Amino acid sequence: MRADRLLSLLMLLQTRGRMTAARLAEELEVSKRTVYRDLYALRVAGFPVYTERGPGGGCRLEETFRNRLTGLNESETQALFMTNIPAPLVELGIAPSLKGALLKLAAALPAGREGAQERVRQRIHLDPLPWSYTAQPPPHLATLHRAAFDDRLVDVTFQRIQRIRSDQQIAPYGLAAKATTWHVVWSGPDGRIRVDRVDRVLEARITDTHFDRPPGFDLPAFWQTWCRQHAANRPRYVVTLRADEPTASLAGERWGDTVESIEEPPDDRRRLLRVSFGSLEDARAQLLALGGAVEVIGPRALRLTLADFARQTLRRHGETEGENDA
Repeated sequence: MRADRLLSLLMLLQTRGRMTAARLAEELEVSKRTVYRDLYALRVAGFPVYTERGPGGGCRLEETFRNRLTGLNESETQALFMTNIPAPLVELGIAPSLKGALLKLAAALPAGREGAQERVRQRIHLDPLPWSYTAQPPPHLATLHRAAFDDRLVDVTFQRIQRIRSDQQIAPYGLAAKATTWHVVWSGPDGRIRVDRVDRVLEARITDTHFDRPPGFDLPAFWQTWCRQHAANRPRYVVTLRADEPTASLAGERWGDTVESIEEPPDDRRRLLRVSFGSLEDARAQLLALGGAVEVIGPRALRLTLADFARQTLRRHGETEGENDA
């Protein structure tokens, strides 16, 4: 652990130049006293690190001590540091390792490009997380991660529909993150490969038994095929509705390729659309948000439930006779 910290300290001084002990302590998440001990250890080991007191002082590495990474042009360097650490990798616990790797790359850049990381960081920031994201990884993600790398069987309990618990002994071939949702790709005694969300794992215990992977199994290829099949087999609730042009355009942006425009007479200013939702409940929730901007033509059950919700809302919030804003 200390060796990693010493290397990180060297990389920080290489990439950022002179830094105060307080700043180094903050970056390395240690005390200032530990920073000074590490600097002394580096000097004893022969590294040209120095500390200077007073205004303009701090900790520094001799300028002539440089490792260089050649072959990267300016645009490649900028692209490298434009990539944030994805949330799934943070959940796996390997973000510090990736951060350290990027720091080492930055330290080895050719002269004149040392500031590329900070320059890009101050101009481009990518935040891939949805507003509703909670930074709490599934409780058994680390266990499945370790088992997949060690090729060991795992005794798990899955949460199924209606709170049914399913006990399985699985061979975890790998983990796949769809946006911020982790899935485990596994097989049971029958050899059939399945996929489950990791947050549905209630219990997980790694066994001492190793498993053999199927010859030629390719996790990325399997995942792409599975995603296509899953999307094709998802239940669809098809709704026909009318909407004016602005709302129809909004529907296209919001629901993408699930929206199909049906040809209308030229003098009709409202477009007829066919939209696929996951369920009646899903359609109701999303269409209620559009209020009177859309008119549902069918199915009849959706029209009735929308009208019922509108009546309930009116009873709760509508004005009565004689009532005013005061």
